[in-house]
Amino acid sequence: MARQLAFDLPARSALGRADFYVSPANADALALIDRPDLWPLGKLLLIGPEGSGKSHLAAVFAAGRQARMVEAADLALGPLPDPAPALVVENTDRLPAAAQEPLFHLHERTLREGGLLLLTAARPVGDWGLTLADLISRMQGTAAVALLPPDDALLAAVIVKLFADRQVTVAPTLVRYLVERTERSFAAARALVERLDARALALGRPITRALAAEVLDSAAGP
Repeated sequence: MARQLAFDLPARSALGRADFYVSPANADALALIDRPDLWPLGKLLLIGPEGSGKSHLAAVFAAGRQARMVEAADLALGPLPDPAPALVVENTDRLPAAAQEPLFHLHERTLREGGLLLLTAARPVGDWGLTLADLISRMQGTAAVALLPPDDALLAAVIVKLFADRQVTVAPTLVRYLVERTERSFAAARALVERLDARALALGRPITRALAAEVLDSAAGP
């Protein structure tokens, strides 16, 4: 019998508003994304761990506000992005030293022209290692909202979405099984889904509770 080919295709995240699951962990952040008129000085810093939905919320904001999206690290490459009604700077906590002055000038230009500025980061400003005094003062003066660790309902929704991004549908009973045995973090959920998908592809098997048990047991070690 011919061997079935398995294609490990890259996952494509669904980043529409309808794809965002609202829970107490992210409700405050979503409410502010929807109401930029409430942002002091027209700017907001969205803080949350890897995989918590920062980029998803940033994409929702950008789609509704004709915003330009840039990676903080790319600001070191120059020139500054063209003016836009709104600007999203992602992963600002990864800002290289050479990008600090460009971000300062971008901040000043955006707000001077009446634009909105949304920044995303995994850590608070004090942990970014900034050295430019003017930028430090601007970032410390930016209102911030945090995405909290997931509750069970949000973790389940995240697991379902991570599988859906890989064009994989799993049974609700399997999702509950995984939630009960997964660390309460977005990064752990992402890593588990990646391991399950890779294992299923390698073995040519569907993702079932039995396969999940094997993967979880192997991760736990002796």
